[in-house]
Amino acid sequence: MAITTFKATAHLQEGVAVKVRSRHFETIIDEPKSLGGTDTGPNPVEALLGALGACQSIVARVYADRFNIRLDDFRVEVEGDLDLDGFFKKSDVRPGYSDIRYTFHIKTDAPKERVEEFIAFLEQTCPVGDTIENKVNLQLTGIVIES
Repeated sequence: MAITTFKATAHLQEGVAVKVRSRHFETIIDEPKSLGGTDTGPNPVEALLGALGACQSIVARVYADRFNIRLDDFRVEVEGDLDLDGFFKKSDVRPGYSDIRYTFHIKTDAPKERVEEFIAFLEQTCPVGDTIENKVNLQLTGIVIES
């Protein structure tokens, strides 16, 4: 078994904008103006939806040949329902997504049965989908107070 550790650092900027660094990449995560941000990037829950669609797309590309499927085009539409009253502590609903839905759009000449088998495999293999769907050990490993 090959365990690989991925890392990211999130650094709060002005307002609620956050600079996220992974390897040599930087991404800005922000909130829309309606939620107190400056709208300079997707918010964290939008980034999560994007990560799911991106992961599913990458799995599709990596494994399409194994299923003898030519992908002429592939895209994923992802949407989720989140009750902001949970985040703003206006009610006792959870602060995270209650439902996430996605639709695959595939342009291929492969037969429907093979595409359905491929999609079932894709859903079982996507690490982001697995992380969302199953419990993960999430733990705070420290608090560093800097002066």
